Amino acid sequence: MEQVTAKVYTNTKLRGCNPSFVVTNDGVVVIDTPQLPTKAVAMRKEAERHGPIRYLINTEHHVDHIFGNYFFKGAGTVIAHRRLDENFMVVGPDLDPFAYAKEAIPTDDPDGAKIFPERDEYYNDPNRPSVTFTGDVTIKLGGLTFELIHTPGHTPGQVTVYIPEERVAFTGDTIFSECQTWLLTSNIDEWLAALDRIRELDFDHLVPGHGPVTTKAYLDVQRSVLMEWVTAVAAAIAKGWSRDEVIARVHFRERWPVDVGQGYMMDHIQTKNAASLYDKLIAGRRA
Repeated sequence: MEQVTAKVYTNTKLRGCNPSFVVTNDGVVVIDTPQLPTKAVAMRKEAERHGPIRYLINTEHHVDHIFGNYFFKGAGTVIAHRRLDENFMVVGPDLDPFAYAKEAIPTDDPDGAKIFPERDEYYNDPNRPSVTFTGDVTIKLGGLTFELIHTPGHTPGQVTVYIPEERVAFTGDTIFSECQTWLLTSNIDEWLAALDRIRELDFDHLVPGHGPVTTKAYLDVQRSVLMEWVTAVAAAIAKGWSRDEVIARVHFRERWPVDVGQGYMMDHIQTKNAASLYDKLIAGRRA
C-alpha cells in the first residue's frame, strides 16, 4: 500500500480501482475494495493490522470498486449512496459484472481461483451496503471527519469521500488520473458539475478511482478530457457522420494509456465512449 498521509493508504498498482483505507484512533475506514480476490484478502489483513475495520465505503457501483466486498464480510458497516445500492452487481445488457470479475482471474490473479466464489454463492451474500443514504452524509470516527458527498456523473450513485483533517479527497472514478477515462453510461453534465463541487473542497491530495495520486489541479485535466470527447463527437455529428463512422473515427488512443491490466481494452474503451456520446447527443437533438 502507498502511504499518502500519516493515516491514509491506497494501492494504485492493481487491476481495478484504487482501494484505500484510513486509520483513525477508533478503527479503520476502508474506501472501495480490490476486485482481485487475493488482493482483497491481503488488503483486509493489512487494514486490520491498524485496528478493527469500522466502515467500508463504496464510491460507485462498478464491479472493480465493489466485488472485493465479498472478502470483507464481518468487517465493519458497508455504507453507500442509495443509487449505488440500486445498481449493486446488477447484470445489464452490456455487462455481466460477475463474469467480468471472473474473467480477470487467469491473467491477473491465478491464485484467486481457489477462493473465487460460485455465482449462486456470491449473490446469496455479496456484502452489499447495509446503510444507504441520499444527498450527503458525514461520519465522525476517531478524530477524523468523513464527508460522503454525492458527486454523480460517472455513475448515478457516485460519492467523493473528503477528510478535511488529512486534506485528502477520494473521488472514485470522477477522476481518471493519467489514464483512459471510461464514459460509458455517464452523464457528462452531472460529471462536470461534480468536478466543480469537488473544487470547492480544501485539500492537497486527490486519490482518484484509477491512476496515480494527484492534486486538485488535475480537476482541470479531467474537465478537458470530458470536453474534448464531447466536442469531437458533436463536431462529427455536425459533419453528418453516421454512428458507425463516429465509432470508427473518433478516438483518443494516443492521449493516455489504459489503466493497469486493461491493455487489451483500449479499442473497447474508445468504441464505447464514442458510441455512448453519439447516442446521448442524438437523443438530445430529438428531445
